[in-house]
Amino acid sequence: MKVHILDDWFDTLRGLPSFSKLDGHEVTVWTDHVTDPAVLAERLAGAEAVCLFRERTAITADVLARLPSLELISQRGVYPHVDVPACTENDVLLCSNMQKSGPSTAAAELTFALILASARQLPQQMASLQRGEWQIGVGQSLHGRTLGLYGYGRIAKAVAGYAKAFGMNVIWWASEDGRARAKADGVVVAESREAFFAQSDFVSIHVRLKPETRGLLTQDDLLAMKPSASFINTSRAGLVAPGALQAALDAGCPGRIALDVFDTEPLTDPNDPIVNHPAVIGTPHIGFVTEDELDLQFADIFDQVAAYADRAPINMINPEVWDKAT
Repeated sequence: MKVHILDDWFDTLRGLPSFSKLDGHEVTVWTDHVTDPAVLAERLAGAEAVCLFRERTAITADVLARLPSLELISQRGVYPHVDVPACTENDVLLCSNMQKSGPSTAAAELTFALILASARQLPQQMASLQRGEWQIGVGQSLHGRTLGLYGYGRIAKAVAGYAKAFGMNVIWWASEDGRARAKADGVVVAESREAFFAQSDFVSIHVRLKPETRGLLTQDDLLAMKPSASFINTSRAGLVAPGALQAALDAGCPGRIALDVFDTEPLTDPNDPIVNHPAVIGTPHIGFVTEDELDLQFADIFDQVAAYADRAPINMINPEVWDKAT
């Protein structure tokens, strides 16, 4: 098959063990990012299968209508960036392993790295040293402080394990179902949403972005946090209501914010007010960007390509396309 891979910015995938799963296929790897549907369609002309690099490129009805040769889109995880009805209308099968097994260790590790960086103001201290100004202030120890985890899922549970190793107290908040599962597991659930934000020294959100969770965290939630507290988001920017981060920064509650996700990605504006705020630590959506995590993810993605080529597709999201074809 003619297989195209989008958005492999550092040409990493060719060097991973999982890439051998595409042996025998004609593979094209694109190492830059385009958003114009016409340009994207021109690049993918003749492609029979497209492998997506997480949510970096949106696959819209406009793009799909321009790709008559396309048969398969292979990716991993949730797919808010893919127009599934348009895939079905254009006879394109979407396959996506929803990874119901273990957590993303890479994302959990980065989350805790940002907690540590925020507590000790590591980027700001490094910048001060580079300016020849020595220390800029006093940091926080994690031991004995309270980490609030919003969302009772696999990544949050991994972060909770790290926190306990550092001697932190962990409290939880989640959907009604998530809180019920947390209570059944015997962990500490906050008395109320208001208490969760007010009591936490650090709040980290771990929720999937869906229509019903967009804007889940409000301005009032953030303003309820202590001036000494930190908010960490390695999940999705859309989980925070528009304007809430800026309002929190203006009010100084919480006093520190660490972000790996942004409303616009890639974010390349050097003057972005959030990124440049002195209370913000920002990383460019690198939560999942490790060699180990990418090999794990793309092993699944390439397995889906191989299965389709063998006429036995797996992890079908719109199986009616396959039913129609067979």
